[in-house]
Amino acid sequence: MTKQIRQLDRVVIRFAGDSGDGMQLTGDRFTSETAQLGNDISTLPNFPAEIRAPAGTLPGVSSFQVHFADYDILTPGDAPNVLVAMNPAALKANLADLPRGADIIVNTDEFTKRNLAKVGYQASPLDDDSLAGYVVHPVALTSMTVGALAAYQVSKKDAERSKNMFALGLLSWMYSRPFESTLRFLERKFAARPELVAANVAAFKAGWNFGETTEDFAVRYEVKPAKMKPGTYRNITGNAALSLGLVAAGVRSGLPVFLGAYPITPASDILHELSKHKRFGVLTVQAEDEIAAVGAALGASYGGSLGVTTTSGPGVALKSETISLAVALELPLVIVDVQRAGPSTGMPTKTEQADLNMALYGRHGEAPVAVIAPRSPSDCFFAALEAARIALTYRTPVILLSDNYVANGSEPWLLPDVESLPDLRVEFATKPNGEDGTTFLPYLRDPETLARPWAIPGTAGLEHRIGGLEKADKTGDISYDPANHDFMVRTRAARIETIPVPDIEVEDPDGDARVLVLGWGSTYGPIGAACRGVRQRGLSIAQAHLRHLAPMPANLGEVLRSYDKVVIPEMNLGQLAHVIRARYLVDAISYNQVRGLPFTSAELETTLEEVLKNV
Repeated sequence: MTKQIRQLDRVVIRFAGDSGDGMQLTGDRFTSETAQLGNDISTLPNFPAEIRAPAGTLPGVSSFQVHFADYDILTPGDAPNVLVAMNPAALKANLADLPRGADIIVNTDEFTKRNLAKVGYQASPLDDDSLAGYVVHPVALTSMTVGALAAYQVSKKDAERSKNMFALGLLSWMYSRPFESTLRFLERKFAARPELVAANVAAFKAGWNFGETTEDFAVRYEVKPAKMKPGTYRNITGNAALSLGLVAAGVRSGLPVFLGAYPITPASDILHELSKHKRFGVLTVQAEDEIAAVGAALGASYGGSLGVTTTSGPGVALKSETISLAVALELPLVIVDVQRAGPSTGMPTKTEQADLNMALYGRHGEAPVAVIAPRSPSDCFFAALEAARIALTYRTPVILLSDNYVANGSEPWLLPDVESLPDLRVEFATKPNGEDGTTFLPYLRDPETLARPWAIPGTAGLEHRIGGLEKADKTGDISYDPANHDFMVRTRAARIETIPVPDIEVEDPDGDARVLVLGWGSTYGPIGAACRGVRQRGLSIAQAHLRHLAPMPANLGEVLRSYDKVVIPEMNLGQLAHVIRARYLVDAISYNQVRGLPFTSAELETTLEEVLKNV
């Protein structure tokens, strides 16, 4: 049968099933195939917090959404064009997100009375008119996979588990994806069990061949490669990019990198990734708790390493006393907070810009630190380098605010030229700096950076006191003098406020916009996509995005006052908006949602159009 091939400029696919159906692996492999073809990509994994939620239930649904296009894209897509639903729960949990006319590929084998009852279906939606607005493709994924593997030496259970590879094969055929890398991946993954290699490869090929031969799929689609800047690319998640950024910081500074971490969702992957890079001088320690982890990292900085600790919101709360100690000691320390929904344990696998207030103010006393936030998965690499640069240059803790959306999402990353990366080398104190030439003053500051000297313990002649009590200026002796305390508090604040950071850049193509949309962190993609949509309707709007949240860019106040209205979308209840109003006396319009999901560009676009109508 000769099938029609139709060209598309973009597609959004969502794989959804039980948390044991391998949807994350399926989505990851489809993404890798798509990256090989050269499309621009953005992904959104979404999975339960439970290790193994009850099978076939709504809380147990796991999904992976991938958006790919022949042009540059900014988000994982608002709504799927295709839903692969492995069971009734996956269909019910995701149906409301589908636009009319979307394709739904359903695994009919799982639509049993028992599974339907688990999610509240009185009758199968495949048998009534409830799906009339969609293009439904019923496929017996499980039984067809078991049948395709009948000749292989695998159990029925292992054969059924391979149904995700059947689905991957079908979608790879449907969207003309290359598959050689997936076959090589399966060979590596199941190298110890050759029978599983053969079975999974056979399941994948069975899905591909089913698409080729069935009459239900009469059209095959192609999405051409995107026009991207020349160079070598790899698909990368935010956590992986951040990890490599820390490795690069170690290499460019010439310092060992020490990671003290306690496992916590969604930051644990950074510990896993960094543990692979011992050859670059990276040492990782899984501590017994969050407090021990940050204490070890601060101790490593005291000893002359680049100390790093990774966590999420609950861990930052536990680390706050030691971060305050790092402020008093004036030592470099990078604290990575991969934010998740709170409060307390909250929703560990869902995203939220939850911790800006805690990063800015969540310590006892006057304890200012630098705060930066990456805007996308690949930007995590450069944000990690910037965090290390500030920490090392200004001898300060730096909090890097990633979040679950950025950390687990992925996109193509243009590998940078190593020589273009910043030189982060530091000079340790090697000799006394007192006027008499024999004493060492640990708090004698560099007049430009206000940073104190960094003396490695054991350096002859540089013995000095260290601890959490207030220090006397220059000598570091314990001091209760009121005037000295006032001076030290103001000096520590000035050390952060005077860090030079790049001016904020404004995207205002027409140059006549009266409304500015200001964002930070992972809202960059949805805001950018929404502004594109508004401009395509002939309206003018400006966009600016903050990477440095403490200190803020020197020109930010001038930029804010240049517009009639400022809109600040955030995945919280307006934490940045409160800061902007207090600091710059700008009556910013706060647009907030805290659903554990990123904004859609469509909802932001609607909101921005309403604001523009009232300017």
